Amino acid sequence: MVNRCACWEALDVSDAAPDGPVAFSADLSPASLLAAYRAGVYPFPASDEYTRALNEVVFADQVQEGRIPLVGVDAGEEAADPYAVSWWSPDPRPVLPVSAPHLGRSLARRLRNRLQWSTSLDRRFERVVRECRADRVPLWLTDELIASLVRLHDLGHAHSVEVWEDGDLVGGVFGLQVGSVFSMDSMFFHRPGASKVAVTDLAARFAEAGGVLLDAQRDSPHVRDLGGILVPREQYVRHLCHTTSDSLPIPTATLPARRLAKPTGSP
Repeated sequence: MVNRCACWEALDVSDAAPDGPVAFSADLSPASLLAAYRAGVYPFPASDEYTRALNEVVFADQVQEGRIPLVGVDAGEEAADPYAVSWWSPDPRPVLPVSAPHLGRSLARRLRNRLQWSTSLDRRFERVVRECRADRVPLWLTDELIASLVRLHDLGHAHSVEVWEDGDLVGGVFGLQVGSVFSMDSMFFHRPGASKVAVTDLAARFAEAGGVLLDAQRDSPHVRDLGGILVPREQYVRHLCHTTSDSLPIPTATLPARRLAKPTGSP
């Protein structure tokens, strides 16, 4: 029998697959998106009809057996095609304590001696999101998802860090804040090292606000190079359940990026 969850708060991911979708739901509204992040789940919209159809072919049996729930779908009601958006909660989860991100010696040296970069918070949120979408395959940052992210930014839940060089945007990162956790959706760079500077700047600002953890969502060599570690999904979700208010005020000032480049041996 199909498992239908009326809301993300009712979703239990404890027995979900560690490396596959934990739910399907076509609801990408701002409220649904924020509730899912609070439950430790993030969306991966199908980039085209082939991907949507592949979701149905591969996972329909698990949906029918109740192993993968449909969220936000009431029995007997017609709704948008749930296979258009899969939702994920990997186990283990890649995270970065706010003290972990580091630039590496070469990039730190370049910032101290040559690069005249500055960083800001929330100056160009939608532009950062669209830069993250540019030339990405698969194209998971759909127009609908971007519209919801922009609305959540307007409401103070989604944020971006920008890296600037002589007035040009050369890197950035964006994501959603859930109390003392910041879940990073994507990052980009037009200059080598700019995405690392963006994440390191985000960690410094978030730590100053009282945040403790950056969620990288998906593991990768880049995440590990930044200082990412893997924690059990149960531990990550438990942390979300006990986190503080969503209203931690992240500093917004435009600052020189060289402040992030501590010399070797500095505390």
